Amino acid sequence: MVSDMLLSGLELMLLGMGMVFLFLVLLIIMMQAMSRLASRLVPETPMSDTLPHPRTVGGGSTDPRIIAAIAVAVRRFRGSRGA
Repeated sequence: MVSDMLLSGLELMLLGMGMVFLFLVLLIIMMQAMSRLASRLVPETPMSDTLPHPRTVGGGSTDPRIIAAIAVAVRRFRGSRGA
C-alpha cells in the first residue's frame, strides 16, 4: 500500500518535471526563432551612426544664481535631517 503510493508519487513527480523541462525547451526554441525573425525584419545599423554626440559638462555657463539656489537647498535639506 505504501509502496504503491510512493510509486504513484514518483510517477507524478517525474511527469511534472518532464512537462516543465519540455516547456522550457520549447520556450528557448521559440525565443531563438523570434530573434532570427526580428534580425531579418529589422536590419542592424552601426552604433556610431545612432549615438548622439556627448555634451561637455562644466563649461562654466551655469548661472551663479542657480548654483547659489542649489547650495541653499542642500544646506536646508541637510539641516532638516539633523545631519
